[in-house]
Amino acid sequence: MTIPAFPLTWPVGWKRTEAHGRGAARFSKRAGHSGFQQGLTIADGVGRVRAEIARMGLGVGEVVVSTNLELRRDGFPRSAQSEPADPGVAVYWRDEQGRARCMAVDRYLRVADNLAAIAATLDALRSIERHGSAEILDRAYSGFAALPAPESARAWHVVLGCAPIDTVDVVRLRYRKLRGERHPDRGGSAAEFEELQKAWAAFCEARGVSE
Repeated sequence: MTIPAFPLTWPVGWKRTEAHGRGAARFSKRAGHSGFQQGLTIADGVGRVRAEIARMGLGVGEVVVSTNLELRRDGFPRSAQSEPADPGVAVYWRDEQGRARCMAVDRYLRVADNLAAIAATLDALRSIERHGSAEILDRAYSGFAALPAPESARAWHVVLGCAPIDTVDVVRLRYRKLRGERHPDRGGSAAEFEELQKAWAAFCEARGVSE
């Protein structure tokens, strides 16, 4: 797959969690012989996702784990990094029939926990298959088929000159300012104005905002 693993490539049409809406997760692991629970590392989260992908009968070479973390040599996120401002995670793969699938989570404050959430969701979906509900599983996966925007189209936050995690009010003010500057009747070009309108529409769809 040609989807970049770094930086984060969030699927088109998937709503983002506002920064203030993110919380701490309860994912953990036992620490050695002591048995104490401790938080997951990036390596732990990646390991859980890879394990679930393997249980689906897919090779790791068919999977892209996209985050805002720099990569290891094998193309997966590297541990021992500071948490990025946007801790979202998107996992892309193709199933045994070659159909594009995607799952993305950004509800937690840590990348490792968002990775673990995706792994837990994949496990839950596989349990549906184990109980013979293949049709239900296929319908569930059909919601994960969204792919990133074409490379020829710039991301909404790039066009608007905003950060992906900026609040709705900040982005709206920026859009209104640029709309006045780029309107053809005020010296702007039709192409730039059209791109701006599409960027705003993409933002509204991603955040569930009424235009």
